[in-house]
Amino acid sequence: MPKYKGVVDSLAAQLRDGRWPAGHRLPTHRKLAADEGIAVVTASRVYAELEGMGLVSSEQGRGTFVRDLAAAAGEEFDQRSVAVDALDLSFNYPAVPGQAELLRQALRDLAAGGDLDALLRYQPPRGRDQDRDAVARHLHRRGLDVGREQILIVNGAQQGLAVTAMALFQPGDVVAVDALTYPGFVVLARTLGLEPAPLPVTEIGPDLKALEQLCRRRRVRAVYAMPTLHNPLGWVLDHSQRAQLVSIAHRYGVSIIEDASYAYLVEDAPPPLATLAPDLTVYVSGLSKSVAPGLRIGFIAAPAALVPALERIIRATTWHTPGLTTALACRWLTDGTVDRLEEQKRDDARLRQSIASEVLAGLGGVGHPSSYFVWLPLPQDARPDRIAAALADRRIAVSTAEPFATTSTVPHALRLALGSVGIPDLRNALPAVREEVDHDPFR
Repeated sequence: MPKYKGVVDSLAAQLRDGRWPAGHRLPTHRKLAADEGIAVVTASRVYAELEGMGLVSSEQGRGTFVRDLAAAAGEEFDQRSVAVDALDLSFNYPAVPGQAELLRQALRDLAAGGDLDALLRYQPPRGRDQDRDAVARHLHRRGLDVGREQILIVNGAQQGLAVTAMALFQPGDVVAVDALTYPGFVVLARTLGLEPAPLPVTEIGPDLKALEQLCRRRRVRAVYAMPTLHNPLGWVLDHSQRAQLVSIAHRYGVSIIEDASYAYLVEDAPPPLATLAPDLTVYVSGLSKSVAPGLRIGFIAAPAALVPALERIIRATTWHTPGLTTALACRWLTDGTVDRLEEQKRDDARLRQSIASEVLAGLGGVGHPSSYFVWLPLPQDARPDRIAAALADRRIAVSTAEPFATTSTVPHALRLALGSVGIPDLRNALPAVREEVDHDPFR
């Protein structure tokens, strides 16, 4: 075995054992070469192999740094294990007062009426007619007019994305995604053997000229988009941007997957892409953010020609939707409970954004006025992993940019979820974030 391999193995073991904290600067290539008795070019090879293992990150002109392995272990998603007593600014599960009592009353009502036996049997794979009617009425209020024959009820929006991807794609297909995007779709694409092709992002949306250039060069099968409240950047595409995206999709025969999980937070939004391009667009949303993640109810609105393929995937994976939670959720869709909760959460999100804007003023945070997250760019000489580790020591969990990045170069940024802690805790946590950013020792 070449000598340098022993150096790689030794350093890898020390890194995995946590000898150095996240963000620690390792010796220079020249220093490592002198310490280990190897050539400088060989030291560079050692660090390149460690970087390939995901243990370190190299930055030109600055050095080689220890990666946050706690984040790397689950980097595909924006949620990691968080201490019980920690304030969680890494993941959103927004709630408003009184939701538990709503559930208690809804369960009583469900138990008191109707044919409960029917809810214990196998359900139709797409969902019952009356439940899909309830979803159709809900989507109408979102600006999307589709009949129940185009709707499929699934176990949350994430399963909706999975069902859609399995129906649309073959391994090796190219899917255009934003350079910063929802981590759950990226891991789904990679799990299915797809190639996520990153699009540069601007302050107001994806670079649509880059999308057209990509479609000219390659056979792009679909584009994954969040036009109404992008996660994590918070943009809402305007009418002209939506029209341009749809025009490109039609010109090159590209399908659109429209993720509308956070769309409920935007009032008077432009029409969904599915309204502008109903023949190309699969619209996916759910109630995890607007109501509660424990319901695990999502829905797909798809072109009629695609519905049989989507139904087959549901049969092959979960067979059908859960009768009890679907019935409960659709009652709330019908009686106005969901509309009321969404209105309360819009107000709640606006309050949290105003608090974040006040505390983080001057740091360049990016966020929609009624969203539950803030994208916080950091100076190039800052160490996001170091800041995240320092905050974890203070029992505050945040996300770095790594889970959201689809490019090899990861931006220096933090993503702060505002919706999972109480307002007093948020007021306590955000100043700590500012303090660690302002005093990062590696700046």
